[in-house]
Amino acid sequence: MTLTRLTAALVAAALLVSSPAASATAIRLLFIGNSFTFAYGSPVRYYRADTVTDLNGEGTGGVPALFASFARQAGLDYDVSLETSPGKGLDFHLAEKAGVIGSRGWDKVVMHGYSTLDAVKPRDPAKLIATSARMAALLREKNPKVEIYLMATWSRADQVYPAAGAWAGTAIGVMARDVRAAYDKAAAEAAATAVLPVGEAWIRAIDAGIADANPYDGIDAGKVDLWTYDHYHGSTYGYYLEALVIFGGITGRDPRSLGAAECSGFELGLSRAQVTALQQVAFDQLAVAGTIKAAPSASTATPARCNAGG
Repeated sequence: MTLTRLTAALVAAALLVSSPAASATAIRLLFIGNSFTFAYGSPVRYYRADTVTDLNGEGTGGVPALFASFARQAGLDYDVSLETSPGKGLDFHLAEKAGVIGSRGWDKVVMHGYSTLDAVKPRDPAKLIATSARMAALLREKNPKVEIYLMATWSRADQVYPAAGAWAGTAIGVMARDVRAAYDKAAAEAAATAVLPVGEAWIRAIDAGIADANPYDGIDAGKVDLWTYDHYHGSTYGYYLEALVIFGGITGRDPRSLGAAECSGFELGLSRAQVTALQQVAFDQLAVAGTIKAAPSASTATPARCNAGG
């Protein structure tokens, strides 16, 4: 083991010792990703960071903290950790963070690569496919039964509308479909459990009139902007939808069962109508694959737990 990997493993071990308390039966869930996981450009980035374990010690909550909140409200026992680095693909995590990632056996892992599939060769899925398989092999060294979920990311408005974008001249949904196709190939190569259709959920929200399709020409009245100010990363709405899709895809629970008064949406300033609409989009997208069933609606009353802290 190299000195760098040894140091990383020791840091990871120290973080795990001091991690948020989890029961012995808790499902160990790891998120591996970049800014699309740690929620760059939105208040979600540091949201409830004390409820998850950031293996890099950067105080990040992000989408993993949203998932942890949803799971807690649903009465599910998850011990959530994350390992993220901005602007990176899985090749970086394999080269620099293998010691951290391999510091324990995980029950479930959510991971994704760079948003254009390859930072150097946009639209080329080869690196994603190869590195997904290599990461899966690393994860299975500790737990052969680990469930691996690949997250298909969203269309970047900055890659579609400006002339210099890698998907310039196409409709906003084309990038999401191309990315999903690449993740399907990567999932097959890695023998992954499933692909989480986050990018397709974004397009569904746009097609349903909930989200605006083009932030460069302003946001239509009554619609949300899923992108943040750079038209690249997600907004609070975008990351909230991402977390709902991941929650439903991993747990099999209907996201709508969290209810209009879902705690994190309330704390992050989403209206009940927005929470309900995004939960419906997440359910509809997951239902396409037949992996989720409708559940009774939750109460619309603001739950006391929203005021209870971490």
